[in-house]
Amino acid sequence: MIDHQRNRDAASLPYSVFRADWIRENETRGAQHCGVSLYQLMERAGEAAFALCRRLYPDAWRWLILCGHGNNGGDGYVIARCAKQYGIEITIVSCTGDSPIPLEAQLARDNWVNNDGQILSHHAAWPLNCDLIIDGLLGTGIQSAPREPYASLIRQANRYPAPVVSLDVPSGLDANTGMVPGDVIYAQQTLTFLALKTGLLTGQARDVVGKLYYNSLGLSLWLAEQKPPVQRLTVDCLSQWIKPRRPCSHKGEHGKLLFVGGDTGTGGAIRMAGEAALRTGAGLVRVLTRAEHIASMLAARPELMVQPLNKENLAAAIDWADVIAIGPGLGLSGWGCAAMKQVSASDKPMLCDADGLNLLAITPDKRQNRIITPHPGEAARLLQCSVEQIESDRLHSATELAQRYGGVVVLKGAGTVIADESGVLAIADVGNPGMASGGMGDILSGIIASLLGQGLPLLDAALCGCVVHGAVADRIALRQGERGMLATDLLLEIPGLVNP
Repeated sequence: MIDHQRNRDAASLPYSVFRADWIRENETRGAQHCGVSLYQLMERAGEAAFALCRRLYPDAWRWLILCGHGNNGGDGYVIARCAKQYGIEITIVSCTGDSPIPLEAQLARDNWVNNDGQILSHHAAWPLNCDLIIDGLLGTGIQSAPREPYASLIRQANRYPAPVVSLDVPSGLDANTGMVPGDVIYAQQTLTFLALKTGLLTGQARDVVGKLYYNSLGLSLWLAEQKPPVQRLTVDCLSQWIKPRRPCSHKGEHGKLLFVGGDTGTGGAIRMAGEAALRTGAGLVRVLTRAEHIASMLAARPELMVQPLNKENLAAAIDWADVIAIGPGLGLSGWGCAAMKQVSASDKPMLCDADGLNLLAITPDKRQNRIITPHPGEAARLLQCSVEQIESDRLHSATELAQRYGGVVVLKGAGTVIADESGVLAIADVGNPGMASGGMGDILSGIIASLLGQGLPLLDAALCGCVVHGAVADRIALRQGERGMLATDLLLEIPGLVNP
């Protein structure tokens, strides 16, 4: 059984997230503010990594440390010196570069050599009996595929039968975007320094980072004074959005929601969205769908008000509703197109998902009171680009969607990104691979629409909804594992997270 939360050292991870290039540009200023040198920061990083490795692998007494040409390698030399003093057998394999080694890394390397430390070249044979590999090859500056000899060392480390701890980021991972442009280290653990980087939380990060740890190197007070460009969201954030209900409240105060969709063969999508809204606390939920779905939907969930979707019923329902959600199972036929056109003419707050997004891509418009929830394929159609372009920088893609379509954007995936036109960015650090099954997006639509109907502002409804969705799935995965998780499994678990 896999517990997603075991992939986070939750107590130590901050909620402020920064781009790696911002950290590189400002770490000197931060060090000066705190009265330390960059070399002292390197010493702190190496000592912190040594302490973590000892804690995680107390029985490992033969360490292989891969040192690159930059400051990431410098951290490795500091670790080596600490470990040697402790009696651990150290092998260092070093990459040399064409440019001069940074001053701090050179000092760390000299200190290792002056303490009788040995350094092997990148083409040397590795020992056969190492218990632990420490990855200090490439740091946060990589934006393209690793070149030789780095690429070969990365592949060799991945084949070697020992766990890998990466320093700052796994070598080969873009620390800004989470993209993996070529060979990459698959780490069991990653210890990141100074600040939490965006690329560690989204994109392909979860495939390669392993369990994530963090150390501010003593700069936490300075970082707290900076304005983070991205917020990390976890289940602990829910209390800022979800408050107890007033004892005398009634159903009319908790949102009248209209869900539109469910073409022939896809009635389950709109039913799941509607039921998710009820489970999240919506007061009244009306579903307009194909007539053939009505009997089964009412039999399964009689609390839903279900009617056939036609022009007259839709006009009355739009007038009745506080919030409209359109798209799950809608289809692209004339039936769905007519509904989308009629709903789009309304000025009611709206959530648009699934085929609603595909229709929006055909006839784009911009509005401020709408939430759109695309997966990467839908996002690519909305921006008229490839899925690869969307995934190459998910934060930028979400921002561009918000600028083009207005309102709030939820770009789904591992490390869901939420953005609005004002520049707000957040990453939902919840969820697990068990959610890779049909219907999960419909549940998310229902949760967010319900929160919007209960009075949360557009952005807060999206932020809170993404956290509820992923955190509920994490609870289920902890209990039963990830494989075989169904979207409908989330329904009975939702109330446990939306009641303070």
